[in-house]
Amino acid sequence: MTNDKPGKERVKLLNRVKRLRGQLDAVERTLAEDRECADVLMLLAAVRGGINGLMAEVLEDHIRLHLLQDGRVPLTPELGEELIDLVRAYLK
Repeated sequence: MTNDKPGKERVKLLNRVKRLRGQLDAVERTLAEDRECADVLMLLAAVRGGINGLMAEVLEDHIRLHLLQDGRVPLTPELGEELIDLVRAYLK
């Protein structure tokens, strides 16, 4: 991500990261307290959902900022391959 992201949107992304950090801290505490597996799994599912949401947001921003031109995708093989590579790498 480059500095193309407006300040307000960047703050929203950073706040999402802070929430994820808090969720991971909760996972750590739950494991340290030797709590039920179901509790740990529920927290892990929340973390995974949060990370997937953040990943989707950043990927969407990348596509809009770097691959779209005038609201349209230029139909070049290189850009198509880049988009395929991004999806494969980040949304496994």
